[in-house]
This record gives sequence, structure tokens and C-alpha cells, in this order.
Amino acid sequence: MVLMGRLTTHVLDTANGIPASGVDIRLYALDGGRQLKAAAVTNDDGRSEHPLLADELLATGEYELEFDIGAYFRARSAELDDPAFLETVVIRFAMCDDEHYHVPLLVSPWSYSTYRGS
Repeated sequence: MVLMGRLTTHVLDTANGIPASGVDIRLYALDGGRQLKAAAVTNDDGRSEHPLLADELLATGEYELEFDIGAYFRARSAELDDPAFLETVVIRFAMCDDEHYHVPLLVSPWSYSTYRGS
């Protein structure tokens, strides 16, 4: 089923209390094998410039978002182990409704959380 909503994300650096700019993000569809659907880099507000998926490209199914968090914190001169405790954060989720899906990431070098936002 093709949906007519959109998928967005937002990355917040909770260790420093700022939006996380410059984070590489990849979106994969998991139905029928793992397929790269979109890639983006967060802007100064911690968001991608455009929705990762929108309108007819948004389809019911399982997805994964990957966030390159280790590279982000190293670029901020954070002292991290090599590899970092959180090198890549992966969030697996499903979409089944024709609406806006917002998947924010709140992250520090040692922990993260997410939720379905609005």
C-alpha cells in the first residue's frame, strides 16, 4: 500500500544541549531485502533539509534509520574510545498509516532514546 504522508527525523545532542549538525543518516526499507531508500546530513537545526520519504515514495513496511553518531562526536572533539561505544545508532520501526512519521534521536556519546514524534 502506498501512503501519502512523509518521514522526517531530528537529531539532538543531549550531552551538549544542542541540535546535532553534520550527522550522516541513511534510511533502509527492510521488506523484500535491505534497500537504501534515502541518505541525508543534518543541518544546523539537526534536521535533514527535506523529508526522507514523502508522498508516493512512502510505503507501508519496516524501515531502519542509521545515524553515524561516533563520527559526529569525534568531530566535536569528544574523547571517545575507538571504536566509540555508540558508533552507529540503528532505529528499526514500521509505518502503516497515511500520515507524518517523525523519528527523532536524542543522543550522547553513551546513550540514546527515540520516540514517535509529531
